Amino acid sequence: MSTPRMPILFAGHGSPMNAIEDNEYGKTWNSLGKAFPRPKAILCISAHWETTTTQVTGIAQPKTIHDFYGFPRELNELQYPAAGSPQLAQQVCQLLGLDQDKIDQRWGLDHGTWSVLVHMYPQADVPVVQLSLAQTRDGQSHYNIAKGLAPLRDEGILIMGSGNVVHNLGMLSMSGEIFPWAAEFDQKVKECIEKNDHTPLIHFQEQGRAALLATNSAEHFLPLLYILALQQPGEKAKFYCERMDLGSLSMRCVQFG
Repeated sequence: MSTPRMPILFAGHGSPMNAIEDNEYGKTWNSLGKAFPRPKAILCISAHWETTTTQVTGIAQPKTIHDFYGFPRELNELQYPAAGSPQLAQQVCQLLGLDQDKIDQRWGLDHGTWSVLVHMYPQADVPVVQLSLAQTRDGQSHYNIAKGLAPLRDEGILIMGSGNVVHNLGMLSMSGEIFPWAAEFDQKVKECIEKNDHTPLIHFQEQGRAALLATNSAEHFLPLLYILALQQPGEKAKFYCERMDLGSLSMRCVQFG
């Protein structure tokens, strides 16, 4: 029997509190987990694992990383004990032309990954591997390397990017008022995706003041490029959670397939 092509997902993960709160985001992620074909494994590109060069986790039992502070004990004690997949890590290296020393044995699952997966697959019964964001790559390079992952979609692997289209923690609005530049860039991204025009998004830093404020240090935006690179001809975007939190955190999620 042939394996159905897996969908791909970019999740706007927002605050770590979304892992334990009963809200729209968690309910949406849970619904997607039920709707998707069951994956053999998950490959996640998270905003919260940046390295000098591209790396992939190869540990068999990755730890749950609590990479934040100032949050309730319930969140800090939450564990997501999904297995890793050394086999998938090896395959990713082969597909991307990475040396074996790029298989990392120390990193685990950071909250960009588990805060979403705890809702999608609450039993933690699907193996999870993370792919890092290399700080030496620009948008075009991230987009190009992502294309090498395409065969995984036909092998039952769910590829997920986790970040935020708009993410600027230095300009939060406690009143909930949405900053015009945040709304402008979030809408521009949606329009580009709907038109299958990836070029402005690959070169996001050239798109003016709104883009510079929205992407800030860029690590939360870059996982989206991996998902866009894997879009196949004829696949239309489906959008979820089209909301802005704290004025400058876009919770937009995008699915293809």
